[in-house]
Amino acid sequence: LSIRRQRQMCIRDRMTVKQKLQDILMVLSWREMARSYFGKSSGWIYQKLDESNGKKFSDAEKEQLRGALVDLADRIRRAADTI
Repeated sequence: LSIRRQRQMCIRDRMTVKQKLQDILMVLSWREMARSYFGKSSGWIYQKLDESNGKKFSDAEKEQLRGALVDLADRIRRAADTI
C-alpha cells in the first residue's frame, strides 16, 4: 500500500463510529434503529454514537450495526425498485 493510503486507513481507524456515519446521521431514525435492531433505547445508541461516559460500541455491536445498516440499505433499495 502507498504511504498515503496507509495514512488514510490509520485516520479511518481512529474515527468514531459517529464520524464514520456522518453522511447519514440526520436521515436515520436512531430511536427506531436502536429499538428494532438492538432492542435498546434511543439513549443507549446515542451514548454509543457520542461515546459519552466512555461508552463505545463493542466489536460485536459494531458488526450488528453494520448488519442493520446493510439490511436498511437493502430495504431502501427494494422500496425504490417499486417506484
